[in-house]
Amino acid sequence: MMGKAFGARLQDAMRTRGPLCVGIDPHRALVESWGLTYDLAGLERFALTCVEAFAGRVAVVKPQSAFFEVFGSRGLAVLERVLTDLRDAGTLTILDAKRGDIGSTMAAYAEAYLGSGAVAPPDALTVSPYLGYESLRPAIDLAEQSGRGLFVLALTSNPEGATVQHAVRDGESVAASIVHGARRDNAPARARGDLGSIGLVIGATVGGAVDDLGLDLVEAATPVLAPGFGAQGGTVESLAATFGAARGQVLASSSREILSAGPDPSRLVAQTQRVLESLRG
Repeated sequence: MMGKAFGARLQDAMRTRGPLCVGIDPHRALVESWGLTYDLAGLERFALTCVEAFAGRVAVVKPQSAFFEVFGSRGLAVLERVLTDLRDAGTLTILDAKRGDIGSTMAAYAEAYLGSGAVAPPDALTVSPYLGYESLRPAIDLAEQSGRGLFVLALTSNPEGATVQHAVRDGESVAASIVHGARRDNAPARARGDLGSIGLVIGATVGGAVDDLGLDLVEAATPVLAPGFGAQGGTVESLAATFGAARGQVLASSSREILSAGPDPSRLVAQTQRVLESLRG
């Protein structure tokens, strides 16, 4: 197990390097916009250029697993190198894979990404709770044991998300039930004055939904990954309006706005710095 829990390490990284997570999203249009071929060689060049630009400069880097999985086992080997190189550079990683299942299958997902035998384990993994928050228990327990973290989908910015996440049962929204689950699991960290290791994914563009649904993110002591900052419409002002007192727990995630500055690593670095400066205000 690592010396510090993930939540505490994330808190330290955000204080030191700023509250920014940069995505590595090598989808076809973006790879080709860099003048690269959309094949394994292009994937590798794209991904390693991102590592060169972001490692040691931002709090967190978030590779999207799907864009590597497209290329099969060879693509996953590139992903493993990305995760390993970022770890060696002292940069935290969140693997965006959104895994979710029940029982032994969820336990196997947890072992694959968070276990002691994982080939290139990220510091945290995104997971889906829509088979029930407790379906994630194997991953939650293993994250705690290994010093790693999870980011649980709670309020996503796609229009269809609200049909599930805002739905109410016994007076409580689905999103609120997820926040309450995270609050219970983060209680020991909150007692220590730390952020917990069970984070939430809440879109930077969900507007007033956090208030509307009565979500107390401060009490939950949860780090918040907020995708959609930048090109998708999230702004510094919208982050403040959406998250209020929990703003200091929010890790803004930007992909397209920064990646569009490639393929020159120096331009990626410069764009990253501009985004960081805007977040620091």
